[in-house]
Amino acid sequence: MLPPELLTLSPNESVNLQIYRALRQSIVNCTLLPGTPVSDKEISELFGVSRQPVRDAFIKLAGAGLIQVLPQRGTFVKKISPKRVLNGRFIREAVEVAVVTRAAEVIGEDNLLALASNLEQQKLAAARKDTARFLSLDEDFHTGISRSIDCIEAWELIEDIKAHMDRVRYLSLGQITSLEMLIAQHAAVLVALQAHDPKLAEQAMRAHLREINLSFGQIRDRNPDWFEAE
Repeated sequence: MLPPELLTLSPNESVNLQIYRALRQSIVNCTLLPGTPVSDKEISELFGVSRQPVRDAFIKLAGAGLIQVLPQRGTFVKKISPKRVLNGRFIREAVEVAVVTRAAEVIGEDNLLALASNLEQQKLAAARKDTARFLSLDEDFHTGISRSIDCIEAWELIEDIKAHMDRVRYLSLGQITSLEMLIAQHAAVLVALQAHDPKLAEQAMRAHLREINLSFGQIRDRNPDWFEAE
């Protein structure tokens, strides 16, 4: 059900949060498709833990709209909610524009070098057509901007509300949205940060996050079974 690399638990973080993230990643990257049943018993056996942390993870997944508990039937991966996609994008833009604007004012050289290195790795992942690696680097790029202003909580807030947006983004890669275009958008953000230009950083981030508005309709039309009816 889950890739082996997601089943290793660290002693340095709560078990329920690690299980939540493993399941969230598997839903977002289409390993667990809409309608797939998920069992707390099976998941607990996979991770070698009791059922309680799995149930806690299920509560968090249900809150994010990723799974649904149907009485007498079981727990299943939900379809993508168009409303949650668009609302999540709206909230994410509000938060990340504030973050990147502040970062343009205060970001240090070490953080800029880390973002530049990340961007080079994105290019390598794109050249290898390694979508999973690219998406991981994409997350790290945005996380790094929040970290540069010592406000990782901003990214944690975004992470909780953008799950449906992430699923759409995964479906769009290779179909509608090219990795090269996303890399160019990330590069524009980095240039603005290097120039310490808050206005340019705001414009670059807005353009990047609004890309999904242009592709969402096409993605839904091509993958109708993935989406809830509005």
